[in-house]
Amino acid sequence: MSQQVQLEATVAESQLGQRLDQALAELFPDYSRSRIKEWILEERVTVNGQIIAKPKEKVLGGECISINALIEEEARWLPQDIPLNIVYEDDDIIVINKPRDFVVHPGAGNPDGTVLNALLHHYPAIVDVPRAGIVHRLDKDTTGLMVVAKTVPAQTRLVEALQARDITREYEAVAMGTMTAGGTVDANIARHPTKRTHMSVYPMGKPAVTHYRIMEHFRAHTRLRLRLETGRTHQIRVHMAHITHPLLGDPLYGGRPRLPKGASEDFIQVLRGFDRQALHAIMLRLSHPITGELMEWHAPLPDDMVQLVTALRADTEIFKDEMNW
Repeated sequence: MSQQVQLEATVAESQLGQRLDQALAELFPDYSRSRIKEWILEERVTVNGQIIAKPKEKVLGGECISINALIEEEARWLPQDIPLNIVYEDDDIIVINKPRDFVVHPGAGNPDGTVLNALLHHYPAIVDVPRAGIVHRLDKDTTGLMVVAKTVPAQTRLVEALQARDITREYEAVAMGTMTAGGTVDANIARHPTKRTHMSVYPMGKPAVTHYRIMEHFRAHTRLRLRLETGRTHQIRVHMAHITHPLLGDPLYGGRPRLPKGASEDFIQVLRGFDRQALHAIMLRLSHPITGELMEWHAPLPDDMVQLVTALRADTEIFKDEMNW
């Protein structure tokens, strides 16, 4: 099923110098900037009767705009009464603290039971926002903070802020091995050439930058605080594996658990029993997409990571006299 869309408007004088896609997003706030950009590239937009296929084209003000496009009806996902841990909510955004084993968006193998289905139940009007307002994702077993837009204008501005790297996202993780110093990984990421579910560092991939600093040393592991500059799929997991310090418990990039020499049976069971990547989105800071107010949220470590860190500390304490720190 396709829906015909026919729109007309006049560019305001106050929009002088704006990009065409930006101006149209303001003129037609019911449609996301990404959708408008697609229409421009598909030659569905005319300016003063002339087709303009360049989203970056500048407007002067006073131009007559016509859009004649088709919208393919998106799959209709079902609302489901799934609890959400809501940290903050207003008329424009929702911030949630996502638990482990919770997929963000329906897809192959996960047709429902996702954050998106839960959002549709919690706030039914979000059905009118593309992707139910989801602007960034966390992996199924990564816990922590996510922001969701409740309106198209909020979504458009959040996406722009992400692209401009104006949203700060910090994570806490436990990596394998003893790291000596913090640093930055600046390495492009692309889909793995043979493993469809994996990502990999690849020179021709998309730019990806991860900053990290050491929070705590353990005997054979390191607790880290990380900050994303970009938001590629599996970015932190791929980057840490790339520098030979994969995340503890990572099923895709971690390899077999590295058991410290002489570890107690109880500690070995803790390491073997931690069955997800030790990664938690602990802090989120952004300017509110509508009011512009600078806002910041924190989500404490989940219980499984608290127990993991406690066990790592106890093991380190036992062997502290043998370590040359």
